[in-house]
Amino acid sequence: MSSEFASANLTVGQINAIVKKLGGEDGAMKFLRGELIVQLVKHVIDCDAAPFCPEGWKVESHKKGGQLEWSAEKISLYLSAGQKNGKWIVGNELRKELENQSVLNANVLDYLLAHPELIPEEWKSKAVFFWGTIYCNADGSLYVRCLYWSGELWDWDYGWLGDKFDDDDPAACSQVSS
Repeated sequence: MSSEFASANLTVGQINAIVKKLGGEDGAMKFLRGELIVQLVKHVIDCDAAPFCPEGWKVESHKKGGQLEWSAEKISLYLSAGQKNGKWIVGNELRKELENQSVLNANVLDYLLAHPELIPEEWKSKAVFFWGTIYCNADGSLYVRCLYWSGELWDWDYGWLGDKFDDDDPAACSQVSS
């Protein structure tokens, strides 16, 4: 029996996950015989919808972005010059710098939390911020939510705009205008 495999990019764990998604060994065999069809799923995020708002907060601003068809290849992680080379920038200043960037809003964050398999592996070492939605708490402080890897699962947190943002805190941006 040959153990030849043509792809050096897939791990054994990923191959096992594929077989499991196909319905185990029986599903994989049906796929190979042409009895099971795999259909490409388009993940479309409604960036115009009202965003999730944590209890006790209100939405200060929400930059709508239309219908975003998710593709990790079309997303960039933006760092201000003030966040590079060991430097940091205060969130309120970074917010001003990001006004002309195609920042993604919190609807994308929440969609990714519901579909963690879509989150790029390289994001695990960062807190990725979604500056298209800014929140205000009861005392008037402004916050932006982020997506981060807890070591076990993806979750969200937030950054106060009066705090420092460094090179571990990029902004999620669309590479194409919406």
